[in-house]
Amino acid sequence: MDVAHELTEFLGQVEQRLTELLADGDVGPDVKGDTLMDAARHLCLGAGGKRARPMLVRLFGSVVGVPAARLVDVGVAAEMIHSASLLHDDVVDAGMFRRGRPTVNARWGNIVAVMSGDLILSTALSRLSMLDARLVQSGLAIVTEMTRAAIAEVEARGDLNLPLTRLRYIAEGKTGSLFGWCGKAAATLADQPEAQARFDAFGRHLGVAFQIADDIRDILGTDVGKPRYADVHSRTPSLPILLAVSRDESLRRKLKDAWAFSVITPERTREIGAAIEATGAVEASMDMMNAEIGAALDKLGPFANDAAGAELMSWAHRLSEGIAQQVKGRAA
Repeated sequence: MDVAHELTEFLGQVEQRLTELLADGDVGPDVKGDTLMDAARHLCLGAGGKRARPMLVRLFGSVVGVPAARLVDVGVAAEMIHSASLLHDDVVDAGMFRRGRPTVNARWGNIVAVMSGDLILSTALSRLSMLDARLVQSGLAIVTEMTRAAIAEVEARGDLNLPLTRLRYIAEGKTGSLFGWCGKAAATLADQPEAQARFDAFGRHLGVAFQIADDIRDILGTDVGKPRYADVHSRTPSLPILLAVSRDESLRRKLKDAWAFSVITPERTREIGAAIEATGAVEASMDMMNAEIGAALDKLGPFANDAAGAELMSWAHRLSEGIAQQVKGRAA
């Protein structure tokens, strides 16, 4: 099996299907264009998305022998569910840029962003209903979990006493649950219950690691298209921040005081960010990320012996190695 070639071909099919689904719809007479689809295309097409979720769908599906043709709509649905969550997140966070481009809410306003997200989500679930009703049920459960995690994240803003268990719940709900669903959906099509459980657990652990990696990149300033220390500026208690304030009580007081003001100056943000790095919280976060990756690989079990399973393991290792190189590069 030429994994790289098959992945490239599959992702091309996903891209084509996304383009077809995001074409202008029936907007009635005397209307030029489809604003909601314009907004959806702005985010979903040609904006530098990694397509990590469709890639996972293909790899999981290959492990259990599901033909690529049956997986395209699953990959498309996973990407659209993810995109809908990004549209809604940007409204909640008042985000102005994503992937180096203006967000939908910055360009068209909050109403269009929310409605476009809803339209993308309903389109994804509609595609799944034509493939297998079981995927709609599990997909709805994931949307519910992602929504609860998103509101938990909003409620956690500014909370420097947030338990790490609560932070992990947010990361698993926002990212890990959909990663896990990519595997669970593929295994559902193959009617393999053991694979469903193992793939779901693998994806959830990997998704948490993925989120921790994002938290680390924020502190290192290596997240392309995102300003350094954005979590400090937005009062988001990320893993490095929580670990840092648990190690340095004076930093906790400084950050609490800074978050008490409506606006944090860039100078103050940089000062606090540097103090977070000085505590060793980045390295401690990396250790926790690697523990999640190790747990993910353990859950894969015998399915790791397949070529696509080996690629899943390799992808997880590359996540760890990439962060390690960024940390090393900062120290150099």
